[in-house]
Amino acid sequence: MSKDKNDLIIELLHELVKWTKFQAWGKVKDVLLSVLDHDEKKKIYNLSNGENSSRSIANEVTTTHTTIVKYWNEWANSNIVEPIKVQRGVRYKKMFNLEDFGIIIPKTSQK
Repeated sequence: MSKDKNDLIIELLHELVKWTKFQAWGKVKDVLLSVLDHDEKKKIYNLSNGENSSRSIANEVTTTHTTIVKYWNEWANSNIVEPIKVQRGVRYKKMFNLEDFGIIIPKTSQK
């Protein structure tokens, strides 16, 4: 392909992404607000970056690592997290930043 055609394809893809994001914005926010229905879930979701383990997140919030794993599995079914394979199994990474949707993340406090 010529450079002009590649540039046109890239330009069209950028345009497509822009409109797709715009169209999905409200739906994503509705799902996030529905699924993350209390402060603890918002804190856990925010800390779910694919690097933090369920145990390390449990040290930041007032819950157990088994509760976090339960939430991760529920959120995976809602498609708001993605699995990240690690040596000891699977962790999950949030797919959206809550701040981008105007959702306030409560402060975490040590147990």
